[in-house]
Amino acid sequence: MKRLFAAALSLGLAWAAPAAAQTRWVMATPYAENFHTLNIRAFIRDVEENAGGRLSIQLHNNASLLAMAAIKRGVQTGQVQLGEILLSAYANEDPFFEVDGVPFLAYTWPQADALARVSDPYIRARFERQGLTLLYVVHWDAQGFYTRTPITSVTELRGTRFRAYNTVTARMAELMGATPVTVQAAEVSQAFATNVIQSMFTSAQTGNSVSIWDFTRYWYNVGGMRTRNAVFVNSRALAALDAPTRQAVLDAAERAGARGRIMAQEAEVTMAERLRTHGMELPQPSAQMMTELRAIGETQTREWTQRAGPEGVQMLERYRAALQ
Repeated sequence: MKRLFAAALSLGLAWAAPAAAQTRWVMATPYAENFHTLNIRAFIRDVEENAGGRLSIQLHNNASLLAMAAIKRGVQTGQVQLGEILLSAYANEDPFFEVDGVPFLAYTWPQADALARVSDPYIRARFERQGLTLLYVVHWDAQGFYTRTPITSVTELRGTRFRAYNTVTARMAELMGATPVTVQAAEVSQAFATNVIQSMFTSAQTGNSVSIWDFTRYWYNVGGMRTRNAVFVNSRALAALDAPTRQAVLDAAERAGARGRIMAQEAEVTMAERLRTHGMELPQPSAQMMTELRAIGETQTREWTQRAGPEGVQMLERYRAALQ
């Protein structure tokens, strides 16, 4: 009888015990529904499904919770656990964050892949020193100039108010003789509508995201660079997870990185075609324009090396060796 009572009591306690508490994370990102955001949504579903209900992630995209400039600090301080940023938007912190945005340093996919491989250890180390764990990075599609009138030379942008989204594009504007105006992606439509900016240099994906055909007519795809978005987590928050849940996050991140690369390559084609369907013209850049841009790129590469110091020189040497 005592044994039956003890067994019943044990079963009762087991039934009454609460399920394992679910950890809830918040993620802040700066972009609307582009392929980066779609990839993040897939990453979140992947984590939640494979964590067995032990982790949920609430996404706040399109800078609805934190502006781009505040996201990295927000993750560091634990205000949010996960974040996405354009790496080169944080060039004021460290030159290595902007290396993939240096014009014409890596403007083909093989070059972009090589630069990503050699720069990744330097960037991860910098994140780790700040209490952050880099989960994955994804390139943007190729970059080009959006203008209201046709151009054959960058000198035709002289004096225009040119959208800059990081220090590299601001410097590029200066070298072209344009006036850089810092405008993040979520503010582009308003900036064009109010004539705060008159031209910009960015991807076909961003152009579609902001309905750029309402403000410009031409897009010149010059390749330029393939900047990267970084998705990262507060290292303490990651370490606080149980081992299986933590592994679910890391595994999902690896899949998101691979999936994002495919999505970026597809966006180069589909987003350009979508610009055409909305009446945009996509002329071939002139030889003169490309020559001028490559010269600007060489200047900015030298300037970046000076800012990055010996580590920057070392990294560029490894990058160039990887291309051979």
